[in-house]
Amino acid sequence: MPMSTRQKQPIEGVLFDWDGTLINSYHADSSAYLAMFKEMGIAWGIEELEKHYSPNWYHVYRAAGLQRSRWNDADRAWRAHYAKHRPKLIAGARRILARLANAHHLGLVTSGDRDRVTKQLHEFRLTSIFAARVCSGDTLRKKPHPEPLRLALRKMQLDPLACVYVGDAPQDIEMARRAGVRAIGVLGPFPTEKRLRAARPDFLLESLEELPDALKRLAL
Repeated sequence: MPMSTRQKQPIEGVLFDWDGTLINSYHADSSAYLAMFKEMGIAWGIEELEKHYSPNWYHVYRAAGLQRSRWNDADRAWRAHYAKHRPKLIAGARRILARLANAHHLGLVTSGDRDRVTKQLHEFRLTSIFAARVCSGDTLRKKPHPEPLRLALRKMQLDPLACVYVGDAPQDIEMARRAGVRAIGVLGPFPTEKRLRAARPDFLLESLEELPDALKRLAL
């Protein structure tokens, strides 16, 4: 459904979030968080995690009262527990990406760490489909700051006005807007629907399957 109006322009680049948008990693992510909280002695369950969830995990750490000096230990614990899981692609993601690649330049802008995302892209045979990949650590500032998306646009040599960003969290919408890029929200497995709707993306999709039609409508 359209959430706002804006001057139409041909779309050259389509950039994506990773977790929750193209990969169904909620079970792996939440399980790793809960196991890490237990190791850190934090009495948080799934309810607290869903209430305070953010793509920027340091926001979660702060909300949980985790001391800054323990963040590196928390990172290591989270990665160790996450590695026990094997997330799968969102239904239809591979087919949608292949279809869009015929008409658009594709990019990836994610808060996920590069080692993990690179490994997953290799496992899913998607390494070569993205013209640019920006991960956590590639920029000083994280979502919702526009710096990660701006870096990807520079790498792809694309005008922000000719691009869209697709994500499942309100931070994705804010980052896109601050970078001058049109924003498409897609409902995914993470507990972000209420806040995503409130962020009022240009389009809000029930599933990734609706993306090609939404892009056509934006470009008309």
